[in-house]
Amino acid sequence: MGEAKRRKEALGEQYGQEERILPWVPVSKRQAQAFYQWTTKGAWVGIGIMVAIWLTVRVVGPGLGWWDVQ
Repeated sequence: MGEAKRRKEALGEQYGQEERILPWVPVSKRQAQAFYQWTTKGAWVGIGIMVAIWLTVRVVGPGLGWWDVQ
């Protein structure tokens, strides 16, 4: 008997279905990983925007004479 058949007999109806993070949470591991990737990209975009705003306020604005930083 092959490993796949043993696994199929052991899991029964759950064989071939995605594994959940926790039994009572209806989120699969693949969905959790996709959410993690999206939030990581979003965090980096937010950091980039924050740096661009900071550079504008501290360097670009005063350099072009828009305002004075005191």
